[in-house]
Amino acid sequence: MKEFVLIFRNSVTEGFKPSPEQMQQLMTDWMSWMGSVAAQDKLADKGNRLSMSEGKTVKPGDIVTDGPYTEVKEFINGYMIVKTDTIEEAVSIASECPILKIGGNVEVRKIVSPDDNS
Repeated sequence: MKEFVLIFRNSVTEGFKPSPEQMQQLMTDWMSWMGSVAAQDKLADKGNRLSMSEGKTVKPGDIVTDGPYTEVKEFINGYMIVKTDTIEEAVSIASECPILKIGGNVEVRKIVSPDDNS
């Protein structure tokens, strides 16, 4: 089996403030989705959320700037790693991700081992 990283992206939406009930439903949906991936034995690493407020970007010439998000409308929320036979199967898993319900998207990328030149 191959491993694919699912990179969760979301957009900054002016005025979007989900209610506590909406947040609870999103978390329930998220845990249910992740549980279904694990139940299929497709979850290689549950990953983590990534901070929206604490980040730096390091550039050539010893230049360090705040965040990667200071001027971007889309940001990376987090990631997880799935194991599937094909990228199409990983895309199928990603297509059920609850982040899609709130306007986000999921990038699917194959993890390349040192001896893999793809």
